[in-house]
This record gives sequence, structure tokens and C-alpha cells, in this order.
Amino acid sequence: MESAFLNKIGLGNVDIGHLFLILFILLIILIIGVGYIIYENIRFRIAYKKFMKGSTADSLEEKIFQMCEEQDSLRKLGIKHSREIKELYAKHQSAFQKVGLVKYDAFKEMGGKLSFCLVLLDENDTGILINSIHNTSGCFCYSKKIKNGKCDIVLGEEEQLAVDKATRRKMKIAKALPDNVESDKD
Repeated sequence: MESAFLNKIGLGNVDIGHLFLILFILLIILIIGVGYIIYENIRFRIAYKKFMKGSTADSLEEKIFQMCEEQDSLRKLGIKHSREIKELYAKHQSAFQKVGLVKYDAFKEMGGKLSFCLVLLDENDTGILINSIHNTSGCFCYSKKIKNGKCDIVLGEEEQLAVDKATRRKMKIAKALPDNVESDKD
């Protein structure tokens, strides 16, 4: 079928059936697109009605200002809490956090394992070692300063074991302790 209009626009050799098929496919695509736009519009209107339900423009403005004030106060509170957490962390670093305790019998004839060595360390393995030696004539206590897990003064086996327990290092000497030394289980 010949069309004078198609000949004038330069599409005289195109089969009219193909042209109708292309136009029909474009029409289907347009109908789907319009349907999607209508669906999104309905969804938006439902959300808008839910948002505006029972509110006037004045009350919405008031709510928005209230929310901004709450956000500002929450931001300030967050800054305050962050500062307090930093302060607590700084204090926590110097607090005793690690403990090592070894009970032992300083003199084999005493029995009872009444002597002990206590190590209290902070986060940086710095602190104090307290050694209490019990014998028949009394109890003697002394202390040593521990810095970075080390002591300037030579440590006895029990003292070194207590330091190692506090710093959570495994010590080979722990297996070869004399019979008069008792180690706490971690």
C-alpha cells in the first residue's frame, strides 16, 4: 500500500506493517512509563498526607525548629561525652589493671604457704611489687618499683613469676619452680 504522505517524508519504501509494529511497541513503553509515574505520584501523596495529618503549617514549622534544637543539644551532649570519655581513658591508663599473685612457702619448715608476692600494674606495665615473707618470728613486707614490666632490682623466682602473671607473659621458670612455691592458675 502506497502512501503519498510517507513518500513526501522519505519513508515510501517502508512497509506500513513494520511502522505500525514499531509505533505499537513505543505505545506500550509509554503506557508502562505513565503507569509508573502514576504509581509514584500516589505513593508520594500517601506519604505527604501521613506527614501533614493533623498539622498546620505553623505546627510543622514549630516541629522543625524543635527538631533543630534537639539536634543541637544532642551534638553538644556528644561533644561533652567524648571529652569525658577521653578524661576517663586518661585516668584509666594510670589505674592498676593487671594483677599477679604468687603464694609460696618462704621457709620449708614453716609450711602453709603463708608468704606471697603481689604485683599491681597499670596499662603500661608500671606499678608496684609487694612481697610478704612469713616466718616463725613474724611477717616482713617490702616493695619494689616495676616500670614497663621490668625492675631495677634483681627479682626472686616468685617475684618474677608474679610479674609475668601480671603482664601475661609465659615464663619457662614456672615449670621448674621449687616445691615450696605455689602459682595461681590464670
